[in-house]
Amino acid sequence: MNACEPPETAPSAPVSHAHPRFAEALAGLGLQVEVRRFPDGTRTAAEAAAAVGCSLSEIVKSLVFTADGAPVLVLMDGSSRVDVELVRRELGAGKVKRADADLVRETTGYAIGGVPPFGHATRTRVLADRRLLDHAVVWAAAGTPHTVFPLDPRTLIAHAGATVADVREPAK
Repeated sequence: MNACEPPETAPSAPVSHAHPRFAEALAGLGLQVEVRRFPDGTRTAAEAAAAVGCSLSEIVKSLVFTADGAPVLVLMDGSSRVDVELVRRELGAGKVKRADADLVRETTGYAIGGVPPFGHATRTRVLADRRLLDHAVVWAAAGTPHTVFPLDPRTLIAHAGATVADVREPAK
């Protein structure tokens, strides 16, 4: 090679819109998913469903709670709410409450509105509501409030290390 020729470079990897930690987790699991970025944001389940063009129940919310002071992640469909009493019973805990933003970031490494179902800073107990299995594909955050990815719910639950449980609030 002479000085005038550009150096040979390997083909570059496709650009990932996922948060770098989450992109690393995907690679470590051998998962290749299409991470989609939406400039207007997908911070809430309703925003994500509107951006993707799917039903609200096909969005996966990754919600952090504390059970007797220990963080626990609950994966819930976007159209439902978590019943903390059912979570408490499922875990055999004395007290369950919603985690604050600081604990969410400390536990997962991500901000509220962008927490993915796996690829967290700290390994925590995970519960997945059974209703997620009602869908062929669900969409979850990819580590930022602007990114989501599709995956079949069984694979998502398996990679999250989740226990399937009935933890949604009854319909009113």
